[in-house]
Amino acid sequence: MRLAQARLVTKDVPALARFYEEVLGIAPIGSEDYVELRGLGGTLAISSKRSVDLFSAGAAEAAANRSVILDFQVADVDKERSRLHGLIGECVLEPTDQPWGSRSMLFRDPDGNLINFFAPAASAAGREEFRTRSLTLSKKQREERPRN
Repeated sequence: MRLAQARLVTKDVPALARFYEEVLGIAPIGSEDYVELRGLGGTLAISSKRSVDLFSAGAAEAAANRSVILDFQVADVDKERSRLHGLIGECVLEPTDQPWGSRSMLFRDPDGNLINFFAPAASAAGREEFRTRSLTLSKKQREERPRN
């Protein structure tokens, strides 16, 4: 089994498609009701609320997501932040070094969906530090777990 695509439901497919075309540098293929941006190691699809309602009677609600983050690995987070400054305006999280050894930033698309751009740490030291912290935390969690 493999994940074939992630799909966003929106009230304005052309506007959201233009946003992702700018952000990802990939031309959308499709229509006013459905587009795909292919070439990300998978596909990001954008579907209209109207077309989803035709087949699934209101199963999805546009611009209501508060739990999924689309993660994209990039070469340079800071360069991407500069490139996208005028398009995204305020970031949810400005480019930040993470304790697990990557640099990332979070921002929202026009419908409020979260997007994470990240770059792995340049050094193995950052990855080793994260692995060590994770193992230490796991051991501590096991020790603190209530026993029945």
